[in-house]
Amino acid sequence: MPLGPVQLLVVGFDRPDFSGEALAELERLRESDAVHVIDLLVVYKGADGVVQRVQRSDLGDADGTAVAALIGLDATPPEADNDLPGEDELWSLDDAIPNDSAAVIALIEHRWAIGTRDAIRAAGGVPLADAWLHPADLAAAGLSRG
Repeated sequence: MPLGPVQLLVVGFDRPDFSGEALAELERLRESDAVHVIDLLVVYKGADGVVQRVQRSDLGDADGTAVAALIGLDATPPEADNDLPGEDELWSLDDAIPNDSAAVIALIEHRWAIGTRDAIRAAGGVPLADAWLHPADLAAAGLSRG
């Protein structure tokens, strides 16, 4: 089965003991098959800027391994033979997560887009650009729901 577009989503919280409502909504989406939550990781970035895993029992079968590898949190020792990107190619938490706060990092496959992507490829189309727009940017352009 082909993999759909994959997004690394980072959502911030004041504390690592936030309620499970956000995780419950991700679980609801997982059950709908509109998206596939590949992996989830909860981290806490201390006042000193050091990022640490937060162990949560409400993450289901997600163990954070894939996310940690992508962001370099559990970096494999240099002598290990692996195909992970080099340190300069890893996505950085430093710019995204404020000090003294928590974040849920979700690796989400957008399964709803597979058919459209395949139809574009079949017609000879190729991706030229990709961007996610923030709701504030849409509002500034005069687009809103309501």
